[in-house]
Amino acid sequence: MTTPAQTESTEAKAPSTVVLTDVAAQKVKALIEQEGRDDLRLRVAVQPGGCSGLRYQLFFDERSLDGDIVTDFDGVEVVVDRMSAPYLTGATIDFADRIDAQGFTIDNPNAGSSCACGDSFS
Repeated sequence: MTTPAQTESTEAKAPSTVVLTDVAAQKVKALIEQEGRDDLRLRVAVQPGGCSGLRYQLFFDERSLDGDIVTDFDGVEVVVDRMSAPYLTGATIDFADRIDAQGFTIDNPNAGSSCACGDSFS
């Protein structure tokens, strides 16, 4: 027998589509603060295009669309639309700030192949 509190905690632990690392969450927070707005969320989407067939899109968005999956990472909301969700399940978004690479990276176990630039996959 489950109590209402147990049911609520189970729902709160529903699997997320993507994982945002702590480093990436801090970078997103800093970028949102630079924008001077508190209504923005990081939207992650997959669109047709790129040299491998599908292209990642990461951008700030204040909209809420029907079917959006919203996950909170240390105060940063990450939003994935329902069409992109199957392509992004289990993907990890990180932020690299090294001499050889700077920017957000996506490690996606669903990608069969990707291009050299890392912006698209199939």
